[in-house]
Amino acid sequence: MNGSILDIMRETSSDWQKTTIDSAQAAAHPETAQAVARIKALRQTIDNIDSAAIALLAERFKATSQVGVLKANAGFAPEDTKREDYQIERLHRIAIDAGLDPEIAEMYREFVVTEAKKRHKRIADAGGDPGVLDVFA
Repeated sequence: MNGSILDIMRETSSDWQKTTIDSAQAAAHPETAQAVARIKALRQTIDNIDSAAIALLAERFKATSQVGVLKANAGFAPEDTKREDYQIERLHRIAIDAGLDPEIAEMYREFVVTEAKKRHKRIADAGGDPGVLDVFA
């Protein structure tokens, strides 16, 4: 072989995989310039949504940490299968109503429930102390 694996991959990939936003091309072609401007605006919207989603996720975990303390102090297990079943149905409905593939909602639910259970266990193992979660403070 004359080229590297990366060169071969580049040669065999389709055009859309090689395309990047090119400001020089945008300046020469008005339709490209419009697309570039729209992409930039949408990316700003995406960045704003990501910021809000992370802030909301942080708030969610603060609330689930409080649940973890209450569970630990009451001697409850970190896992609540009844609540999980309810959440599966609820998030599935919300996803459909929002026009989102329910599988994406399920991936989200799986992530947050798994993480919350881990955090609840850490709190329980620490005798109900939520300070065990303050690894970023």
